[in-house]
This record gives sequence, structure tokens and C-alpha cells, in this order.
Amino acid sequence: MNKTNEKPKVYFTDMRCEIGTSLLEKLDDLLTCAGIQNIDFEKKYVAMKVHFGEPGNLAFLRPNFAKTVADKIKALGGKPFLTDCNTLYVGRRNNALVHLEAAYENGYSPLSTGCHIIIGDGLKGTDEVNTPIAGGEYLKYAKIGRAIMDADIFISLNHFKGHEATGFGGAIKNIGMGCGSRAGKMDMHSDRKPNVSQRVCTGCRMCSKHCAHDAIMFDVNTKKASIDNDKCTGCGRCLAVCNFGAVYPQFDSSGQILSCKIAEYAKAVLDGRPHFHINVVNQVSPYCDCHLENDAALIPDIGMFISFDPVAVDKACIDAVAAAPALVASSILSERKLEHGDCFTDVHPDTNWREQLAHAEKLGIGSIEYELIKIR
Repeated sequence: MNKTNEKPKVYFTDMRCEIGTSLLEKLDDLLTCAGIQNIDFEKKYVAMKVHFGEPGNLAFLRPNFAKTVADKIKALGGKPFLTDCNTLYVGRRNNALVHLEAAYENGYSPLSTGCHIIIGDGLKGTDEVNTPIAGGEYLKYAKIGRAIMDADIFISLNHFKGHEATGFGGAIKNIGMGCGSRAGKMDMHSDRKPNVSQRVCTGCRMCSKHCAHDAIMFDVNTKKASIDNDKCTGCGRCLAVCNFGAVYPQFDSSGQILSCKIAEYAKAVLDGRPHFHINVVNQVSPYCDCHLENDAALIPDIGMFISFDPVAVDKACIDAVAAAPALVASSILSERKLEHGDCFTDVHPDTNWREQLAHAEKLGIGSIEYELIKIR
């Protein structure tokens, strides 16, 4: 939380563009107004955390936004790279090779963005740093992608949208969940140990070769693996090294615990170095960009929000979404009971987006109170 009585500033500009002025020029101006130049970028490595989008989804941020931010950082003497960590679920971003292919397919490349892409947790999602979480209530350490922790400065570039497990996804979720290695994502999603699908397991024994605790057993007859929960420590290494997707996590953390764990992971990522956060509120789909599809937008496009405070910038976006007219007739809201006063809760009534913000503020990541400064 802000150590002084001064509320953190959130800078905002809408999506309107006069003839001869582009949205990217407005973003560049907003970066300056928000004070990005006050960070000492000279010869510093800068991790720019983005979500490249699951192929098939078209609501993710266009790479043009990333290029504008990267160009600004390079002009200030920094050495930016785009980064994300591998996913826990089976998809097209669960190892570095397919993750890079997905990024390229969605338009992210050194040519389109002006900087390189580094998958933060390596080829199979095992290249991680065990990072302390100061004040963590649910977790004491976070498993963060090594390339992200090696950076001197951290920037988050976030598509603000709904989310089926946490209500919304903004800066805090992009940082916390997105920067966790595959084992780290299991930490957040699960309170139990991984399991092995007997149908999918090939008996290759790769998992046992990488288990440091002798927790992998093989059936004498089927030759297939199973996990001894008494020996398993939940490190997730078996999940990362299985080339067949036979090892899978238990997605059993409650929404409230998941939201709090995400905030704790964000705390581990941000502590001890400069950070800066950009939220783009457009194509506000009801679900995460991890889906291989996107549903119609819940509200009209609003604009871009920037702050040094990730909690404040997320809360400013929540407030802006709540104040916007809902696109009921053309979105999933037409199928929902509109009784909660905000579209994220109407779409996902079993979630409570306030929990993520409240826990993040309690951890000292930022402040729910903010001052909104509008830039034309």
C-alpha cells in the first residue's frame, strides 16, 4: 500500500482518435504522462509480461501495443523483452516451442514488436526461481520463471477482461498467474498433489527419472505410473516433463484461495525492483485469453489505464467497466440474471473479484484508493 497519504495516480485515455492521431500515439503520450521516464532504464533488462493469446482467440492485445511500449523503453536506454510462462493445461502454450509458435501465429515476433520473446520458465516449464513471498498467508515461496526474475525492471501489459475463476483478469492476474512456472501454477490452482491418467500414460518412466522423492510407482502388469501422495511434495516436476499430458493437476483451490494465491505470486514478482503497469480495456470478453475462442464483448471499448500501482490500475478498470453500458443483447449477458450490479459477477456469480484486490492491498502491493487523471 502507498506509504504516504497520497493516493496512487492512475492515468487514463479513451479510445477516441482525431483524424491524424493514432491510438498508439495516444498510448505513447500516456506513458509519458504516467511517468515511465522516471524509471532508470539505462542498460537495464526489462521483462515485459504479456499474454500472447491462445490461437483461435481474437480478443488478446494486438502486438502493436507491445511495440509502442518496447520502443519507449529502448528510447530510454532499456533492453526490453516480451515474456510469459508456460501454461499448466494442455494447449498450444504448455512448452516453449509451441508457446513461441502460438505467439508468432498471433503476430508477436521481433519484427512486429521490436524486441525478442523469451519464455520465462524455459522449454518444459521447469526453469524457475523459488522466490520468497513477504507476508504470504497461503504460500511462503513462489515458483517464478527464471528469465522474469533475472530482469532488472518489470512491466505488465494487460488485456482487461472477465475470468471464470477470479471474476476478472487484469494486472494482478497477468503478473501472479502468468509469471508462475508450470509447478507454480499448480501451487495456485491446487491444494492437492498431481494425478496420472492411466488411459494416457505410456509407461515411458520419464516422470520417475525426474522425481527427487521416489514418489512415482509403476504397476507390475500395466507398467503405468501412479503417484504416492505420502512421498510427493507437489513440486510439479513430473507434470512438466511428461510429453504425453498424462500427469495432471487437481484444480481444486476455491476461487477465494486462488485469488489470494495469485496476489501472493504477484507480490513475489514485484518486490525489490521498479515496476509499471498498463491495462487496455477493449474487447472485454467474459473469459480469459487462455481460451481458444472468445465470446462477444460485455461492454463497449473504454480505453487505456496506466499506473505504477497494479492494485489501483485494476480497481480503476473495474470501476470503469461497472460504469459502462452493458452490451446485454449482443453478449452472454442476455443469458444471465442481471442482479449483481456488475457484469463480471453477473457472468460468473460464483466468483468474487474483490478478494483478489483486497488481499493484494493487504500484502502491500498497492492501494484500492486512487486518483484518476484523464488525458485527452
